[in-house]
Amino acid sequence: MLIHPQIDPVALQIGPLAIHWYGLTYLAAFGLFLWLGLRRLRHEPFASSTGPGAWRRADVEDILFLGVMGVVIGGRLGYCLFYKPGYYATHPLEIFAVWQGGMSFHGGMLGVMAAMAWFARSRHRSFLQVMDFVAPCIPTGLAAGRVGNFINGELWGRIADPSLPWAMVFRGAGSTPRHPSQIYQFLMEGLLLFVLLWLYGRKERAPGQVSAAFLFGYGVFRFIAEYFREPDAHLGLLALGMSMGQWLCVPMILGGAGLWWWFGQRAQAADGHSG
Repeated sequence: MLIHPQIDPVALQIGPLAIHWYGLTYLAAFGLFLWLGLRRLRHEPFASSTGPGAWRRADVEDILFLGVMGVVIGGRLGYCLFYKPGYYATHPLEIFAVWQGGMSFHGGMLGVMAAMAWFARSRHRSFLQVMDFVAPCIPTGLAAGRVGNFINGELWGRIADPSLPWAMVFRGAGSTPRHPSQIYQFLMEGLLLFVLLWLYGRKERAPGQVSAAFLFGYGVFRFIAEYFREPDAHLGLLALGMSMGQWLCVPMILGGAGLWWWFGQRAQAADGHSG
């Protein structure tokens, strides 16, 4: 049985200025996106694009800026709507109190999709192509966020068998060993999903299939991880013994699988007509 190291959430203190580890993980996520995005430009169909519609470094930088806005705004609104709608309905001004914590991945994803839709429209690009470009670059950012969760000792897992070699006691969660679910999510939603999507996206696919694969893959891995993650105390387990996170993953899994199939069929039909 392990003990959480109780890392100080403040990485560096300079007078009144405190730099938190969680903030640094966000910076790492954005840096990784930029680095991977520039390499994504070498993949098809982006590498062979020419003329006014050619993909350039400036596109990656603009996508990053808009994506950051989408993550922050969507993540906060998603948390308020999905997890504590009653509380924020009676305390609407606290929606803006982001320093108090409370972000939702699913809300952040919707925020990013809205930001990418605006980017695609303003640049006269295909929304599906933009989402296919972005999708393989996201999991490393999710991995960085889970590292931040672990450093903060938050979002811990459910009670584990004490004989589990990596079972861990978290401060604030009593003396009972628990699953380090942040690490599970780091490995599945972060590293494993990145490897699978990056390899899949290296070859040109039917428009929309790479982003559909992200929806399906994240939904599956997050659904699995939720069996080891402690549900939100104010919600507990919902219908069918599933957490809110799992219920939010169901439409991702079904939608991702359905869209992947539909995009493939549509591309085949288009090739048949053109042939």
